[in-house]
Amino acid sequence: MSHMWAAALTLFLILDPFGNIPVYLSELKKVRPERQKRVVWRELLIALCLLLTFLWGGPAVLDVFGLSQEAVGLGGGIILFIIAMKMIFPGPPRHHADEDDDEPFIVPLAIPMMAGPSALATLLIMRRTMGSHMLELTAAVVLAWAMSALILSQSIRLYDLLGRRGLRATERLMGMLLITISVQMLIDGVRGAFFPGA
Repeated sequence: MSHMWAAALTLFLILDPFGNIPVYLSELKKVRPERQKRVVWRELLIALCLLLTFLWGGPAVLDVFGLSQEAVGLGGGIILFIIAMKMIFPGPPRHHADEDDDEPFIVPLAIPMMAGPSALATLLIMRRTMGSHMLELTAAVVLAWAMSALILSQSIRLYDLLGRRGLRATERLMGMLLITISVQMLIDGVRGAFFPGA
């Protein structure tokens, strides 16, 4: 059970729902008010399907390249560290090429905002390092998605409550926690690669 909660927390931090609220609000401006909730939940469900598909089918990619568990652990730690740094020190606001008045479909709300490269890469790493706990991993994906979906479905209220600065502060706090997780992954990867008996 501890594996499930650890994986769920890591995925929740990577999904970064607080950081995605401004993008969701921007995209929802294109949608008629009476359809906004339906569109949000449709995109969230599409993202969940993709995350679960990648969790169960993605490891074949790693097998093709013959990657070891230690290499995956080190690579995962580096990836999470970079993600966390971007959360703490964000770059310029993200803009999307689609500026028409059509409601969003799959892009950008489902992909890449929820089921983006970072989340998919993390699922590959978790599957490789925790493959014997597939039921717990599946539950972790659903739990992390559910927490993120709850936040994003209330994005308008949360933005009114926290404001842009409050959202930014929350995202940076999540980034700091993610850094500690990434450093632990790096330590475990180095220990497994260079001190296998330790």
